[in-house]
Amino acid sequence: MVSSALTTAAIAAITPLLATAFSPQLQVARPSTTLGASYLESLSETPGNVVPTQYKNYLDSLASAQAGPAVAAPAAAAPVAAESTSSESTGFCHVPFEYFHFDNLASKGPRPVCDWGTPQDWSRKLADDGVFRAGTWYCSEGGWESPNGKGVTEVFYMVEGHGMLGDSDGRQHYFGPGDMVIIPKGHTGRWDVNTPIHKVWAVNAHENVEESGPIIRVQVDHYKDFSPECLTDTSANDPLYGNTGSVASASNTFYDVGPTKVGVWTSEPGSFEVASGVRQWYHMLEGTMFITDSSDGTSKRCVAGDTVMLPAGWSGYVDVVEPTKKVFTVAL
Repeated sequence: MVSSALTTAAIAAITPLLATAFSPQLQVARPSTTLGASYLESLSETPGNVVPTQYKNYLDSLASAQAGPAVAAPAAAAPVAAESTSSESTGFCHVPFEYFHFDNLASKGPRPVCDWGTPQDWSRKLADDGVFRAGTWYCSEGGWESPNGKGVTEVFYMVEGHGMLGDSDGRQHYFGPGDMVIIPKGHTGRWDVNTPIHKVWAVNAHENVEESGPIIRVQVDHYKDFSPECLTDTSANDPLYGNTGSVASASNTFYDVGPTKVGVWTSEPGSFEVASGVRQWYHMLEGTMFITDSSDGTSKRCVAGDTVMLPAGWSGYVDVVEPTKKVFTVAL
């Protein structure tokens, strides 16, 4: 049996270590245990497939993320140009993910206001028709309040990193790689970038605040909710193309408020014509498909990582070569 004196000595020896381990540190991301527990708890709140592999090491990735030196400015590199096709009434814009590579982003410098960390922004725009625009954003660790109502509805897909968006009443929404996040127009609250974030985004600058209720809330839809059991057959009433004919398509529109719709779309291989498509942004997650403009026959190959914008009334052809999955935003 271990003596009482030995036990006392052991406790005395580790007490200073415990005190040091749990003492607060400056400019360090939010505690990983609390952050991870909240995030994984949010993942289990909605039905869907099992938590994907990318989340299994979520706590480890947070625990290993240490506050380091300031992020260096992107190195100069030849930018990748956006591929666009236009006609008198229709056209589309397509870019591969290399267009949004860190080296091709423009530095916006440190954020002027923050209450922890040293957040710095980098960005690049894809397209802008005056109401509907898209691009990418990268930000290093830090947090700040957002007391002024957001002037647009923003939707973004998380490429990498982890963060939290808070509502005005303190409710927290955690998100990570593979998640879709919606910040409605008029939202106020808080931003926390817990590990450097890279996102691709679409913004709908519609006129009015469309959310009802006293508090406008962020919505996070997790990657696991894009699984087949969460989708419904919409071949005859497709949210993007109207009707895909004999080609099997399925989707889940998980946000439909005013002039903004957000969801996930999948399709089996096949071809169909689009007579008058809705104004849309989409980011490819899986598969291969071609978009062809009927006005001049220009065709673009779309694979995982690509981002596409189509204007209202676009017409052409969709050829799905391999089973495809993409997230989308529609601006009516």
